[in-house]
Formats: sequence, structure tokens, C-alpha cells
Amino acid sequence: MHPPLFFRAHNQREINSLLTILSLRSRISAFFTVPRAYAIMSLASKLSITDVDVKGKRVLIRVDFNVPLDENKKVTNNQRIVGAIPTIKHAIDHGAKSVILMSHLGRPNGSPNPKY
Repeated sequence: MHPPLFFRAHNQREINSLLTILSLRSRISAFFTVPRAYAIMSLASKLSITDVDVKGKRVLIRVDFNVPLDENKKVTNNQRIVGAIPTIKHAIDHGAKSVILMSHLGRPNGSPNPKY
């Protein structure tokens, strides 16, 4: 298994270059790094909540609850919320001390919302 490949891409041209490097990665033995970079790892190397002992621990789960709302701020599609339930339920059923959900809703048009 290869170590993670670190990179930072600023535009589509750099992303395409990185994809080329990734396609050649099996033939390249060097380990590439760039300061303040991001890691690409295969999904096989990532842990699932089922691989971690959560008993007695505080569990922070980043969930995607950025759901569509109608003009009355009612959820029009709850698929993302329903999709997170098995993960949340697993943490609770396996003895997590507490479960904290972290998400966002909408975008603040590129600037902070003074209300918060």
C-alpha cells in the first residue's frame, strides 16, 4: 500500500496535473509533499465508525445536513438526515458517552453572518 500523497490544488489545471500523477503513482516510488497540504488516501485505508470502539467516549460526527428548504424554511428533502441515522444509532447503541453532530445549513454568501 502506498503512503498518502499530499498536495494542494488551486485551479483546474493543477487538479488535472495531480490526477495524472495519481494515475502514474503505482510506477513512482517517491513520496511527494507540499507544505500545508491535503492528503489523498484510498477509501480502503479509512476507518468506519464500526471499526472504532466508541464505548464511554464522546463522539463527534460531521454530518451533511445541508438540506434544501422551501420559502417557509421547511425541509423539502430529508434524505441526508435519514442517511446519517445508522451512524448516529451505531454510536448510541455501542455505548458512546455522548454524540455531537456537526453540520452547516446553507452558505453565508462568502462572508460571515453578523447574526452569529
